[in-house]
Amino acid sequence: MELNTPQGILFGYAGARVHQPGQKAVVFIHGTGMDHTVWVLPSRYFARHGYNVLAPDLPGHGRSGGAPAATIDAMADAVVAGMSAAGIEQAALVGHSMGSLVALSAAGRYPDRTRVLALIGSTAPMAVHPKLLEHAEKNDHAAIDMLTYWSYSKDAQLGGSETPGLWMAGNTLRLLERAADNVIHIDLAACQAYDAGLAHAQAVQCPTLFVLGERDIMTPVRSAQGVIDAITNARVSVLEGCGHSIMLERPEALLDALITIV
Repeated sequence: MELNTPQGILFGYAGARVHQPGQKAVVFIHGTGMDHTVWVLPSRYFARHGYNVLAPDLPGHGRSGGAPAATIDAMADAVVAGMSAAGIEQAALVGHSMGSLVALSAAGRYPDRTRVLALIGSTAPMAVHPKLLEHAEKNDHAAIDMLTYWSYSKDAQLGGSETPGLWMAGNTLRLLERAADNVIHIDLAACQAYDAGLAHAQAVQCPTLFVLGERDIMTPVRSAQGVIDAITNARVSVLEGCGHSIMLERPEALLDALITIV
């Protein structure tokens, strides 16, 4: 669906289902350089189990127009505007990596719009390696290579996808290659600059779940403890042997975890 917002026209994936009045809503928020396609499997599941689903492409990503938002808060504002355009007053916010920061910002600043919060592959603050930022600023393919390599556990780099026929690393590589020039750098710089995570976490008023990968080297489990502690009664699920790209490495375990809170 196309969503007319103050930030421009946003594309939103609805899980191939028309929204129905009275159903609870789930909003999925993608990470750096990505788009709604990373959420196709959970989106389709929840859309077929009585939920109104919205997986927006953030501004300047995927099929959405406009320039990429330069800050995490601006991305969160765009998501909330997309919710309003879709007729969603309140939703479960589910975000991965950069998208988890966007979800956290939205939950902390728009508590009335957030029913529950699920943060996947998350930490705050979210430090970005200087070399990664440097390569991304130059639109150097090395940035895409680094993101792809660091997104997976050693086992997942060898294959063994739970989704038949899917090459996990190749999927990530090609998706990042589709990003327009400067988008990846803008996203990474926004993650690096986001310093309100703990304050926003302390303002969260809804049930919260963290889903983390035991072998995630981009957002290590230990680095998330501060933001976990800042959210009252947050639950944590650590997926054994899993890297950062949790939706692709462990889709079934992620779905099982989301079902417990969404």
